[in-house]
Amino acid sequence: MSYLLYSVSFFALVIATILYLTRTHWQPLLPNLPVPGRDYIYSRLPSSFTGDMEAGLSSSTFDLSGNVESGDSRAGLDDRSKAEILKIMKKRRMKFDDARRVYMENRFKANGIGPDGRPLDPKAVTFS
Repeated sequence: MSYLLYSVSFFALVIATILYLTRTHWQPLLPNLPVPGRDYIYSRLPSSFTGDMEAGLSSSTFDLSGNVESGDSRAGLDDRSKAEILKIMKKRRMKFDDARRVYMENRFKANGIGPDGRPLDPKAVTFS
């Protein structure tokens, strides 16, 4: 009986070691599961242009100060894209302009558009 216990324990240890050493290959394939404590600081998404500016979602090339100064009463930027850009900024430690560029490149790639703005479809016809 102890032979079986030791064999199973050794096999589990070998499998755990192999999984640990190859984690860089299989970890990106796992879904992003919500783990308690991973994002220990909860922050609500801003719901106005003023809140967007305070959250760091403004720069010299994407200036929201004109909207704030004119008293724009709209709700601000899109919540889904705002959350994604903030996630990119936090995860990759990027500034707003770089995170916005990465976000747009990911959206382009998902919709079959190259980074230069042209379609990736080989059957697409463009006139220049």
